[in-house]
Amino acid sequence: MPLDAARAVGEYGGAIEASIIFLKQHPYLCKRLRRLLVDAYQRFRPDLASDLIIPIPLHRLREKERGFNQADVIARVLASELAIPVGKNILSRVRATARHRLGMDAHDRSRSVEGAFEIAKAGALLGARVLVVDDLFTTGSTICAAALCLREAGAEAVSALTIGRVLLH
Repeated sequence: MPLDAARAVGEYGGAIEASIIFLKQHPYLCKRLRRLLVDAYQRFRPDLASDLIIPIPLHRLREKERGFNQADVIARVLASELAIPVGKNILSRVRATARHRLGMDAHDRSRSVEGAFEIAKAGALLGARVLVVDDLFTTGSTICAAALCLREAGAEAVSALTIGRVLLH
């Protein structure tokens, strides 16, 4: 597995679900969610210690359609609170992928993100401990595909922090 650790603020549902839905429509995190993200990082710091925060990128067409990338919002919040730089343009999504929906199985999700990511800045990750951030961890296919790309580019460690985590039964 290309990830050293994956942690979330909480289980997807209730207030966490509502916050993620809101975030996908508005580039804003409320004060309480900001605090919860920072607290989660602090609580899991031994597993998540990092030199660089990298948001999961959207494909340029998807970002243009939405107007922003929700993972960038999360990355900026953590960077400002924790004084860890954001590597926004290091990882890029070079292939548009199917939108992942709850109900897609792990195999389909994994296939949809194969080869979707690429390193835009060669050499920028040598020996780095990277924290990948996104809004939701469902099967981990997107984050793992990104982590694999980061590892291949020289990252020493890759961990992930998300707002929500879907518990699959």
